[in-house]
Amino acid sequence: MPGFSFDCAGVAPERYAAAPTMVFSLKIGEDSGVRVHSMSLHCQLRIEPQRRGYTPADAERLADLFGEPSRWGETLKPMQFANVALTVRGFAGSTVVDMPVPCTYDFDVAAAKYLHALRDGEIPMLLLFSGTAFYQGESGMQIDQIPWDREISVRVPVAVWRDMMDLAFPNQGWIRMRTDTLDALQLFKSTRALTTWDETLALLLRSAAEPPR
Repeated sequence: MPGFSFDCAGVAPERYAAAPTMVFSLKIGEDSGVRVHSMSLHCQLRIEPQRRGYTPADAERLADLFGEPSRWGETLKPMQFANVALTVRGFAGSTVVDMPVPCTYDFDVAAAKYLHALRDGEIPMLLLFSGTAFYQGESGMQIDQIPWDREISVRVPVAVWRDMMDLAFPNQGWIRMRTDTLDALQLFKSTRALTTWDETLALLLRSAAEPPR
């Protein structure tokens, strides 16, 4: 019966992807000596925000997610980041495979809010593995499940996430709004002959910051 282990050799942004993508370099080991014909691998990625420290500036940017720092003992809970399926080609002993992980910059997603708030340091992640392995046994081709307890902790540099987003959206971000809000914003922009959405929002923010007359 094969025994599988997992490790992460590194994480880097995918520079030629159509959408923001991080690539995890996974090392997969098999310790029983059988030859693995193929593997249908599933990986669940979670962010574990309680496993790193934060500056006062970080706390201000994270207040929308976690509230006041005095409550963080209760509110800093793991959050879902991604689910990825991967087919691994045959190997004996060990192999290294690239696992692409598509990412979102949608600020309605808690993980995207969290990552945008970080300026430096590392992103503590937990990778949980499951799936099916096909291997050559004594009686021919056999199938075995990857145990549910296979997991590894990975600390992804914040710079990797920022580099990835800069490749896809240089100096940009994305927000989603209701259609009626967008219509009102478009009317405000048109009536004032503003040329960009940045100008429109900047004017609204300046107006909101002005003291009442």
